[in-house]
Amino acid sequence: MILAVAGGKGGVGKTTVAYNIAAALSAVVVDGDLGMANLPTGRGPTLHDVLAGRADPWEAVRAGPVDVLPCGRSLAGARAAELGRLREALTSIEPERGSIVVDCPAGMRADAGVPLAVADATVLVAAPEPFALADTLRTRELARELDAGVAGVVLNRVIGEMPTATVRSALGAPVETVPADPRVGYSVCAEQPVIDAAPDSEAGTAFERMADRVARCSENQ
Repeated sequence: MILAVAGGKGGVGKTTVAYNIAAALSAVVVDGDLGMANLPTGRGPTLHDVLAGRADPWEAVRAGPVDVLPCGRSLAGARAAELGRLREALTSIEPERGSIVVDCPAGMRADAGVPLAVADATVLVAAPEPFALADTLRTRELARELDAGVAGVVLNRVIGEMPTATVRSALGAPVETVPADPRVGYSVCAEQPVIDAAPDSEAGTAFERMADRVARCSENQ
């Protein structure tokens, strides 16, 4: 299964959600934002090289607590990358790993639709503010148009009570709330997923529940 993690705007913590859901699924997480990469990188080829035809996808996968297919950070690399190769790259990894989680570009940029077009399902990430939810509605419609049905919604960095029933009704998908927890914010740069660092925390439990929803969605395909 290929899961897209998408958000209506930048800055909602989409990368941390993608990383932690990938950890819960034992999946490879792919940094699909060709121009503004956020996932950890290192030496060796990146998604830029894969999409430019210079490397095999498996050469670019970096092992770790969560296996990452990182993206390059150079403008030249982004320009050389051919988005039309993304489907082939992801589907070549999927049979062995079972699940691929793609951290999508933010908002409604032209390249945001490409991972959604490749994905089997989508998890939407939103900040708990009305304007952010309005942006998320637009991303949901794009996902539906591209046949990447919404498996769930993560309300990230929540403080206090949230009207989850209202959000569920507005977005038409199950909702999980992830509290404002510094361990979530540090998880990517520290390469320490919350389900490992704090498995009994509210955040860890929320990521596990969302991963379970995604797994059930995969089984029903």
